[in-house]
Amino acid sequence: MKALVFGQSGQVARELARRMPEGVSAEFLGRAQADLSDPEACAAAIRASGAEVVINAAAWTAVDRAETEEAAALTVNGTAPGAMALACAERGLPFLHISTDYVFDGAGERPFRPSDPVAPLGAYGRTKLAGEAAVQAAGGAHLILRTSWVVSAHGANFVKTMLRLGRERESLNVVADQIGGPTPAAAIADALYRFAAVLRDGEQPGIQHFSGAPDTSWAEFAREIMARAGLACRVNDIPSSAYPTPARRPLNSRLDCAGLADFGLARPDWRAGLQDILQELAA
Repeated sequence: MKALVFGQSGQVARELARRMPEGVSAEFLGRAQADLSDPEACAAAIRASGAEVVINAAAWTAVDRAETEEAAALTVNGTAPGAMALACAERGLPFLHISTDYVFDGAGERPFRPSDPVAPLGAYGRTKLAGEAAVQAAGGAHLILRTSWVVSAHGANFVKTMLRLGRERESLNVVADQIGGPTPAAAIADALYRFAAVLRDGEQPGIQHFSGAPDTSWAEFAREIMARAGLACRVNDIPSSAYPTPARRPLNSRLDCAGLADFGLARPDWRAGLQDILQELAA
């Protein structure tokens, strides 16, 4: 199977490059080859490729900046995936797209199901929801994989931030009332390759949820990072109200991932993933 992947330096794209299954080859397009701020260029890249499946692992992920640059974020997260999905539909190619728990409002404590009503709290969630709608409207075979709290040994993410601050400070205040599932980028990459095979076999997974288990808070996640890294930094619980940001974050980011079992998948244990990340960073 030959895959065309939008994204090159991001967390998931890098894991897709490292974890290709036997019999899979992939071409990775960075911003220089296909800038998502130019949706038609992305569609043209698909039409010109010999790919059998297309994966969009690129996105606008600057959640706070999206509040003041929503039009630009919408082009990247909404219009570009729609153009890609249309180009794939024209050629009969499966299209896999990564979305987010931010399409929900974070109310309650029950994990959100793929079929639950969506109500994003901010610009980032609105732009990602627009991308979901555009992919579905294109009418081709597709997967929309909603995930949360992505971490890896690459790029900027919570694990690397906590390690840096944990070495610099005696204590940290970390939000304790936002609950979700940290998700290793490596596990997302493996799931995408699995779903690519599913789509090629003619199944229609539609929207699926994929997040790490067990659900936890940012503060508990931070404590686990410190403990496993051997850092003495103390983590103090604070409410979200004590750490204001331009964009509101959902308090409940729990995702119901029960549908994964239909495709031979399960929620990854983020603690094992964290250990792998720490070992890679140490090496």
